Amino acid sequence: MTDPLRNLKHEWLGNVRADLLAGLVVALALIPEAIAFSIIAGVDPKIGLYASFSIAVLTSIVGGRPGMISAATAATAVVMVTLVRDHGLQYLLACTVLTGVIQIAAGWLKLARVMRFVSRSVMTGFVNALAILIFLAQLPELIDVPPLTYALVALGLAIIYLVPRVISVIPSPLICIVIITAIVWGFGLDLRTVGDMGELPDTLPIFLLPDVPLTLETLWIILPYSIAVAAVGLLESMMTAQIVDELTDTTGDKNRECIGQGVANTVTGFLGGMAGCAMIGQSIINVKSGGRGRLSGFFAGCGLLFMILVLGDLVSEIPMAALVAIMIMVSVGTFSWSSIKALRTNPRSSSIVMLSTVALVVYTHNLAIGVAFGVLLSALFFAAKIAQLFRVTSTITPDGRTRTYIVEGQIFFASAEAFERAFDFREAPDSVIIDVSKAHIWDISSVAAVDMVILKFRREGTQVDLVGMNEASETIVDKLGVADQPGAMDKLMGH
Repeated sequence: MTDPLRNLKHEWLGNVRADLLAGLVVALALIPEAIAFSIIAGVDPKIGLYASFSIAVLTSIVGGRPGMISAATAATAVVMVTLVRDHGLQYLLACTVLTGVIQIAAGWLKLARVMRFVSRSVMTGFVNALAILIFLAQLPELIDVPPLTYALVALGLAIIYLVPRVISVIPSPLICIVIITAIVWGFGLDLRTVGDMGELPDTLPIFLLPDVPLTLETLWIILPYSIAVAAVGLLESMMTAQIVDELTDTTGDKNRECIGQGVANTVTGFLGGMAGCAMIGQSIINVKSGGRGRLSGFFAGCGLLFMILVLGDLVSEIPMAALVAIMIMVSVGTFSWSSIKALRTNPRSSSIVMLSTVALVVYTHNLAIGVAFGVLLSALFFAAKIAQLFRVTSTITPDGRTRTYIVEGQIFFASAEAFERAFDFREAPDSVIIDVSKAHIWDISSVAAVDMVILKFRREGTQVDLVGMNEASETIVDKLGVADQPGAMDKLMGH
């Protein structure tokens, strides 16, 4: 058997019993979360349920990380709120299709490596902001409601956090749903239920084109949301893949995962579902329940669809108070509480990046904007720090005719000005040696700075020798340098 076939068999059939059991647990836990995420986005529960089925099944087949669970998520749902409110469901479906296309393109371009530039501070800010947005999305269900709702939400939270100490086989959110639903039924309480939010599906999803005009205007409406959802979805998926890698001591193909997420979202948009991505919480549940292969995600999706089609009438009677309790649990569990304590000990720049990411995401309700700003801020702080790790020292011969400047550190756009200021052009010895054997010349700004220093010394009649360049520095200087060209000073000043 060839290696590809052996790997395929191992990924699907190498852990059958544990994968099936883990998939069942995940399927049970997916129902309340899929419904809750639909409500966050402002759509019928069936939109999230169809999406969770479709995405879980498709990513298990074409994704790059066995054992990881993908479905409708809060991270993508919060980005869609404004689109649904302003333009309606059909535009959301079109946005989902375009989101998938963008993610497929990202996988083909191997953009998963961009995750290397997302610092831990940005990731922490992303997670904390997501937790805050999930909590804020529950407020409409906690304002102007009967007082009994608050009591049931509190009871639900108690069940979620206390039951696992006694029973760990059954997910505590599921127990929360059963008990609170039984209380509402038993006492005939008139409270909001899932059925009040919209009709649940009772048939298999069918393939349909989103009912939107095929015009440039439609594209301009959905494109910003599609880019944001694609970015947020890939960011959370890559973060989740990294966590599963660490939990299982295995590695997945991140670029294939980008393509897999894209294929799943594209198809899901045509099946009447909302965009989704990998789920940190459900993936951890799957792994800790023994799920390691593709079968666990596939069975979770199929099991979810079976349960909502067969048990749909029961699901529609679930009180909203139970789902609010679950989403508050998700919010609390998502938030990185240790990051608050770490504000005292972390470098100030890291804390600023994290807090800025959180603030911008919560203000704009757009996770992609906040992450992009956090990455930019991290890059600026990093450049400023590296620029400080730079110095120039000098020695002069006893006869005062030759001065040697020793450059240490990184010469790039942030340190180029300091590099120029480090030389005394008024001294004008017979010759100057600039030793860069302990330095590296990175970009056009640093090459221009080196040229300017050489030309200023030559203008004073001093002979200049640039020595000690490593191969990379020599290559960029030879390619971009103009110090030895006619009219070099005019060219530099012209820039």
